[in-house]
Amino acid sequence: MAERPVRRPRKPHTAEVVRTERLTPHMQRVVLGGEGLAAFTAGTSTDHYVKLLFPAEGVEYPEPFDLERIREEFPREQWPVTRTYTVRSWNPELRELALDFVIHGDEGLAGPWAARARPGDVVRFNGPGGGYAPDVEADWHLLAGDESALPAIAAALESLPADAVVRAFVEVAGPEEEQKFDSGVEVVWLHRGERPVGGPLVDAVRGLAFPPGRVHAFVHGEAGFVKELRALLRVEREIPREDLSISGYWRLGHDEDGWQSSKREWNAEVEAEQEGTTA
Repeated sequence: MAERPVRRPRKPHTAEVVRTERLTPHMQRVVLGGEGLAAFTAGTSTDHYVKLLFPAEGVEYPEPFDLERIREEFPREQWPVTRTYTVRSWNPELRELALDFVIHGDEGLAGPWAARARPGDVVRFNGPGGGYAPDVEADWHLLAGDESALPAIAAALESLPADAVVRAFVEVAGPEEEQKFDSGVEVVWLHRGERPVGGPLVDAVRGLAFPPGRVHAFVHGEAGFVKELRALLRVEREIPREDLSISGYWRLGHDEDGWQSSKREWNAEVEAEQEGTTA
């Protein structure tokens, strides 16, 4: 029996910051470019994401940068730290990749980096991943999420034809965090204020009068409200799994490392619990 070939990890892309833009008080756009993006490609998914690689504090890696070698030769605590971000847009002609970051002062890793980013700064990343795009055969579309899902929701809205039937809900802290998209679709902006994240969003989707026909839904954001909306859509509304793109991008009380390490198990438990209800 022939041995299966060993698949080596793809080499990370190396990009330079081209420019930055503060979109709202708590949302920063960083546009990446440079010759290092010559091999970067993106398909039709509107939820494409990349995994940014941030050097461990105080650690310098040998050049040329080789992530596999680093993981073989460096202790785990010195490996680059990964943070996942949705692609807001990719322009292959200009070779420019736009990523939007939620900024909360010095909190976190990627947000402070984005706030300090300047043209010429270098960043490496893997990707893209992703697998959702609005199904043009659906009768209508439901899009719901918090700030973390905003780039993917915006990309989806901009990909839809002008006559598409859409119900789009985005929860943000307040009116100052609203954005304008290159789309004629009306977005219902939900202002969280002092309420727990996801509260207004769950109320809005639960109170929605569903249009007739088959819906294709995209629901992403904080894991707690995603669980509630998944139960609403799968169990109460009996929407088939194949018509849902729904997952937690993050979870209150967890950084990305902690959330990603437990996400698969958490999702399996939620699915088993809710699929058992629908059986």
